[in-house]
Amino acid sequence: MDGPVSEYTSRLQRQEQDIKLLQDEIERLKNPQNLNFASSHLEELKEENIRLKYRLNILKKSLQEEMSQNGKTMVNINQCLQQIFGEAISTAYPDLENPPHAVTPNQQAKFGDYQCNSAMAMAQMMKAKGQKVSPREIAEKIVQNIPHNELIEKTEIAGPGFINVHIKRMFVSKLLSNLLVNGAQPPPLEKKKKVVVDFSSPNIAKEMHVGHLRSTIIGDSMCRLFEFLGYEVLRLNHVGDWGTQFGMLIAHLQDKFPNYLTVSPPIGDLQAFYKESKKRFDEDEEFKKRAYQCVVKLQSKEPDFIKGWNLICDVSRKEFQKVYDCLGIRIEERGESYYQELMTAVVKEFEGRGLVQMDEGRKIVFAPGQSVPLTIVKSDGGYTYDTSDLAAIRQRLFVEKADIIIYVTDSGQSSHFQIIFAAAQKIGWYDPEVTRVEHAGFGVVLGEDKKKFKTRSGDTVRLMDLLEEGLKRSMDKLKDKERDKVLTPEELVKAQRAVAFGCIKYADLSHNRINDYVFSFDKMLDDRGNTAAYLLYAFTRIRSIARVANIQEDALRKAAETTEVLLDHEKEWKLGKCILRFPEILQKITDDLLLHTLSDYLYELATTFTEFYDSCYCVEKDRQTGEVVKVNMWRMLLCEATAAVMAKGFDILGINPVERM
Repeated sequence: MDGPVSEYTSRLQRQEQDIKLLQDEIERLKNPQNLNFASSHLEELKEENIRLKYRLNILKKSLQEEMSQNGKTMVNINQCLQQIFGEAISTAYPDLENPPHAVTPNQQAKFGDYQCNSAMAMAQMMKAKGQKVSPREIAEKIVQNIPHNELIEKTEIAGPGFINVHIKRMFVSKLLSNLLVNGAQPPPLEKKKKVVVDFSSPNIAKEMHVGHLRSTIIGDSMCRLFEFLGYEVLRLNHVGDWGTQFGMLIAHLQDKFPNYLTVSPPIGDLQAFYKESKKRFDEDEEFKKRAYQCVVKLQSKEPDFIKGWNLICDVSRKEFQKVYDCLGIRIEERGESYYQELMTAVVKEFEGRGLVQMDEGRKIVFAPGQSVPLTIVKSDGGYTYDTSDLAAIRQRLFVEKADIIIYVTDSGQSSHFQIIFAAAQKIGWYDPEVTRVEHAGFGVVLGEDKKKFKTRSGDTVRLMDLLEEGLKRSMDKLKDKERDKVLTPEELVKAQRAVAFGCIKYADLSHNRINDYVFSFDKMLDDRGNTAAYLLYAFTRIRSIARVANIQEDALRKAAETTEVLLDHEKEWKLGKCILRFPEILQKITDDLLLHTLSDYLYELATTFTEFYDSCYCVEKDRQTGEVVKVNMWRMLLCEATAAVMAKGFDILGINPVERM
């Protein structure tokens, strides 16, 4: 809806400018013939102007109805305010190109609910054009041109030109009722797009470690975000399942288990198996030669070698799946081997465009603005990671027809992906103005000594060992709180898994992914502060309020349809506004892929709820008997709305809350 309104507003403004120019021209013209011609042109423009105004008013009315009606989706209040102020600014200053529509929530309630800070930036823009106007004067003119709307109660100009905005309580109350009746539904998409997220990506025959933990958790959460918003999402696991190391592994397999073609070899510890084969490869020249021969035969798709390769891959897959099952990860494996057949065509395409240079027998490609080239063919004729990554991005663009492609790997690979993206743009595979291709990098996991996270012996920490340790500590924590005495065995195990895996995920996602973060079980299991343990306990408490008051779900559903959500108390108002910021948060993390913003919001929501609950009685009891004497249903509905948004936020972060803890 925003698009057509902006288009008609723009056309209307151009028409009005043309009318003014023609009117000025008529005043100047003395020749009657010229005057008649201009008047004729003026009449045409006036008729077109009337038609445009009529259409624009219909669109504006429709938009206002869309904002105020009890539709099924949540409304992004910030976006609505930006649109309202955008219209006011365009009307007040039609000649100013691309003025900012800066609207943010107000941090202090005494200054209103939101604030528009456009006037200061606009004053600078006008100064650059030689027009000296004070920001306060600009703010006054903007306020005078705010169109009729269902959202704004009043505005106040503060300081040099801040416009403080107070929103209507009835509008917020209606939106909360909508949320309660229809659930936390995302705003509608203009167009359903396809998103490919490349994440996790462990190497076959190697253990998954904490680096893969970050990629897996962050990538899964991004997928959940886009899925919730209504996008078609393809979750891809670009495993390292091809290359020289497989010749080495197959040669070792042949020696250790000569009957591997008929009897599945008992490779319990694939990591140890890999280390043994690597040692032989480094020390035994005969073994190294045989390993290279195995690579050639594998690439030639000889059946016995393909079977050996599949055996090794299957052992790894089973180990990976244990981790994915613990963390609730859905992902489709599409490893490097998938792209082998596509690489030849990629090399030919670059050669056909004249983009390939020879360098000591290698075929290399320089991408614009990049000092390091891509090696697409080695001097021995083999392909590289560069070639497979180019084949992968091409397949995702042309076969999957992705509108958005996100690579979730450590920040150390950032420069590699920038070169891949630049090369793909140079050859014309995609236009960054149309297709969003992005590397979502992340920092390393540190131990409590602030050094890279390792075991005491200096080895990389196995991911399954880490998850099992989390389960053990989670159970210890629950027993310390004597939850084993009030929960059934099934509820206790559910709580154990929710806390263990929720805390590990949240500890990662609550930090800015770009930064390194310190892994500490003690901190993540602490039920004070911004942790999953605190949020899970808070959620369980909120869910228990109705249960303790013996209010059934159907009674709450009926109340949602018939009871107005009152927001008279300052803590009710604060909580109501906080709940409705959810779509704004989703929009921000969709734009920048920084998921810690959602974690911060959930923590703010939980603490705002605590303030509300401490100040506003939801259920009033007899002090002597403890019996419920009064239920303030509108406040129970605020509890339900808080829980609905928290539950959806947890789901996006991949955290499973429990009803009882």
